[in-house]
Amino acid sequence: MFKFPKELAMVVALGLAGVVSAQTSAAYPGVGRDATAKEVAAWDIDVRPDFKGLPAGSGTVAKGQDVWEAKCAQCHGFFGESGEVFSPLVGGIGKEDIQTGRVAKLNDASFPGRTTFMKVSTLSTIWDYINRAMPWTAPKTLSTEEVYAVTAFLLNLNGIVPDDFTLSEKNIREVQQRMPNRNGMTTAHNMWPGKEFSGTNKSDTRNVACMKDCAPEAKVASFLPDFARNAHGNLAEQNRLVGAQRGADTTQPEPKGAGAAAKVVAVAPAAPKAPDVKPVAATAGNVDGKAAVALLSKHNCTVCHGVDKKIIGPAFTDVAKKHAGKADYLAKKIKLGGSGVWGAIPMPAQSLSDADAAIVATWLANGAAK
Repeated sequence: MFKFPKELAMVVALGLAGVVSAQTSAAYPGVGRDATAKEVAAWDIDVRPDFKGLPAGSGTVAKGQDVWEAKCAQCHGFFGESGEVFSPLVGGIGKEDIQTGRVAKLNDASFPGRTTFMKVSTLSTIWDYINRAMPWTAPKTLSTEEVYAVTAFLLNLNGIVPDDFTLSEKNIREVQQRMPNRNGMTTAHNMWPGKEFSGTNKSDTRNVACMKDCAPEAKVASFLPDFARNAHGNLAEQNRLVGAQRGADTTQPEPKGAGAAAKVVAVAPAAPKAPDVKPVAATAGNVDGKAAVALLSKHNCTVCHGVDKKIIGPAFTDVAKKHAGKADYLAKKIKLGGSGVWGAIPMPAQSLSDADAAIVATWLANGAAK
């Protein structure tokens, strides 16, 4: 029987070790490691337009309605029509759109806004986004069945599937053939030269490269530096008439001496007259914390604000610190809404009663104690 010489075995082993060492140190020696198959699988959750990556499962329209009302309606409305927090998901679709795969109202300048299902062309986009990002306050917490069910419910609200429909990985490709804007994707718009939307061949941006006397460093004093302010055209003219979107008249320079948030010249309907909110004395102990928190939950304030943590808007405790003792101011702010105080995301006007607004405002003015 042939025996491998020990000396030769040692030489081969040393050679192999050198090859392995060279391979592991070639890129970033000593930094990180290869991800395990389990780690990759945890991140590999995307669903492609051809539905590769879609997990097996199913969900009914009825189940979707239950999940929607419990976890989604507070931001999107019970019928997906709300534009107060995010853009509407439902509306603007006709039976002919489902047949042709092109939404006619996308070319109707008189229609006030574009909903999600008017624009999106692939059902995989809807399923994937719900799966990875919803609900807003707890993303990735929906089960596979719940994602299928919520997707089915949205399809039903838009008239794409019937009330008794069950969506699954087996029939989702058939449903894709009923998406209202499945044939509406195009690159013939301003991002690339084309006349479909703008009537011109000009691109979105019209910046000119600086070749001499260039500023050494851009000093950003607002949301946009001066040289980029009107690069995308007048934002005010691109406003939608529905939803929370806001624009600014970018053809005009920013006002001098204002803070960054206040500097944006919003072109929006004039603010309504301040409601007649009766002053409430901000004295310690005249508002029960539990009662105030119950009102916040009742009026869906906790969707965007945590008591002691920021969600979409600031924490109530932060508001309390900033506006201590200002119950009257806070009551009016709650009723009217507004933007620019805590960032660019607007808070819509609230429909709660003056009495409830006064209770919440006094609770905030007193420190937002639980």
